[in-house]
Amino acid sequence: MGEVDAAFIQATEYRPKLAVVEADDIPLIDLSVLNSPDSPEPDATAIRPLIAEIGEACKNWGFFQVINHGVPLKPRQYLEIGARKFFALSKEEKKKVSRNEVNPLGYYDNEHTKNVRDWKEVFDFTVHNQTLITASHEPDDNELKEYINQWPDNSLELREECEHYAEEVQKLAYKFFIRLNHYPACPVPHLALGVGQHKDGVALAILAQDDVGGLEVKRKTDGEWIRVKPTHDAYVINVGDIIQVWSNDRYESVEHRAVVNSEKDRISIPFFFSPAHYTIVEPLEELINDQNPAKYKPYNWGEYFTNRIRSNFQKLDVENIQIYHFKLPDKFG
Repeated sequence: MGEVDAAFIQATEYRPKLAVVEADDIPLIDLSVLNSPDSPEPDATAIRPLIAEIGEACKNWGFFQVINHGVPLKPRQYLEIGARKFFALSKEEKKKVSRNEVNPLGYYDNEHTKNVRDWKEVFDFTVHNQTLITASHEPDDNELKEYINQWPDNSLELREECEHYAEEVQKLAYKFFIRLNHYPACPVPHLALGVGQHKDGVALAILAQDDVGGLEVKRKTDGEWIRVKPTHDAYVINVGDIIQVWSNDRYESVEHRAVVNSEKDRISIPFFFSPAHYTIVEPLEELINDQNPAKYKPYNWGEYFTNRIRSNFQKLDVENIQIYHFKLPDKFG
């Protein structure tokens, strides 16, 4: 990425500490009960403890790792290799499949989080080659536009690896949007971040990370940044903003970030699960009553998503849209 531009430098209060804090109590959940060859459809009694365990993890951390998840390891390994080959291409080659505001799928190396440039480059694609999404963030604009995957001309392998991996990981969360993240070694890891602290606007994020590590979660109890130690063949799952709204704040979307280091580059592959573009996101009726009234106004997911991605391509003068902009006054406050 060349010289360290001032655009990468975090404000003092957001800079990562050089000391790494790892926690052994980030939940590690075994999903083998869902993948038994003898019982393809486990009964409710068998999975009740698992549901409770996931509920506690979402409530206390907003993050957890899963093992014995049923997703084969080989497609993930092949995709990591393919991603490294792609990111090793010249800048000129990678920019032949650059994404933009018209079609935000493909390669990009100028993404910002909270108006600070991230020390990373990405390649985005969707599970389906063509995806419809709301064209504008304006509430009265009903036009739709089509996102189309872009693939490098000289890398049929990458397309096949991406599509194969997408087929397999759908077993965990159905469908939508996948990203290949590449975090180059950084000469100033104490000043820059691979991704600045943020919450995911989606319903769930499912992350495959290599053995380098760099994902950090803001612990709810004390605000300490905790490194999520990579676990072989595990996926990291985190609650997104949509689940926070659906659950009426029972499960909270938690801040997280990616730190970088000066010696090794890093690959991660997040899979973002979201509803259809026309979905109205609001607290679920089953969870609200007179004692627990709805805490959020309804919003259209497609418009919200389109509004959020604007900040990927331009530095905004105002804060990017967040779910708290839809928060209702506390009736008991």
